[in-house]
Amino acid sequence: MIKFECDYSKFLNEAEFSERVRQTGHFVWLTQRSTKGGWVDWPINYNGEEFDRIKKAAEKIRSDSDYLVCIGVGGSYLGYRAVIEALGGERGRTKLVFTGNSFSARELEKALDQVKDADFSINVISKSGTTTETAIAFRFFRQRLIERYGIEEANKRIYVTTDKDSGLQGEIAQGHYESFAIPHNIGGRFSVLTPVGLLPMAVAGLDVDKLLEGAEKERESLIYTGGNATSYAVMRNVLLERGFNIEVLASFEPSFHHFMEWWKQLFGESEGKDGKGIFPTSVIYSTDLHSLGQYMQDGQRIVFETFIESEKTEAEQVVVPIAVSDADELNYLAGRKVDDIKHVVAEATRKAHVAGGVPVMRIVMPDISEYSIGALIYFFEMACALSAFTLGVNPFNQPGVEDYKIQMFRLLGKPGYN
Repeated sequence: MIKFECDYSKFLNEAEFSERVRQTGHFVWLTQRSTKGGWVDWPINYNGEEFDRIKKAAEKIRSDSDYLVCIGVGGSYLGYRAVIEALGGERGRTKLVFTGNSFSARELEKALDQVKDADFSINVISKSGTTTETAIAFRFFRQRLIERYGIEEANKRIYVTTDKDSGLQGEIAQGHYESFAIPHNIGGRFSVLTPVGLLPMAVAGLDVDKLLEGAEKERESLIYTGGNATSYAVMRNVLLERGFNIEVLASFEPSFHHFMEWWKQLFGESEGKDGKGIFPTSVIYSTDLHSLGQYMQDGQRIVFETFIESEKTEAEQVVVPIAVSDADELNYLAGRKVDDIKHVVAEATRKAHVAGGVPVMRIVMPDISEYSIGALIYFFEMACALSAFTLGVNPFNQPGVEDYKIQMFRLLGKPGYN
């Protein structure tokens, strides 16, 4: 369902490309059997009973809360925010507040102030239960709940998504919080479609059934050979071998900003090991054509672009009005759909960058809907795993992430880190 387009002829002939795709496809079985590869079959193996509890909890939150405070960082935050914003934001009364993803006192105060005079609930999302940013924010918002509602009612407004061995399990038992499990065999950046993301997305009013259906359909097309995800993984590694070590994910939809942030974590944390990996970054066009466009066109030839596009959007009937004076000389566009203009500009941008020596690929989804976004998430997860395995690194660990934590704990004086 997710299409992939790339002109590989400048780097490989058809036989070479086909052989690389065949070899890479063999890594699918490794992905399935990895200790952290549970996401591969998640769209067909998720816990139906828990899924129903998630939807019931979301209904309760939507009925009694003006805000759901989502407390989490990294894989416990980026994915579901990416999906919600890509699909146009919350639908209905309950808005989401995102916190616990930085050490900024200003941002924490801003979030606390946002719920000051409102009814709210908390969803704390942490696999370990001890992530520092998340735990600090949880302390503040739990105290605010208690001050506002009293302990008994506050406990009914706390929802915890965590691992079965999490440090939060004792508190869950003591407070009788509603809790949901982060699958033990799925890493954070691959967990968007698990309870990590399903509760916030359901509260936001998204059709979570359609998200999982889209992922299931994409799984069907990728599960044996990797399909288009394999072709994308192959071309990323071919370009890296040719000296293109920076990938720029480009979109003409500003609402995809956080989707790109999730994509950067997915590929950066999965591939950046042992002195290897492609550096992932992103741009939003046409905005960034007015800031980074010059570099993309004439800068160092170490960058390749991957455009993410949809064949149609819900705003297809937005057309350019006619102006009597035509002072801006745009009447030649009057009556044209703004989306059509966007597609023309995207094509012009691709052609200009290719002419300037930038390798360009396209990933195309049918539309911007829950079904298509679910498929896109699965596509990128499979492509990331295949690309990392091809590179010779484990896509499911992140040993380097722990280094800064050790230094941080030493400087903060945490017991046991002297």
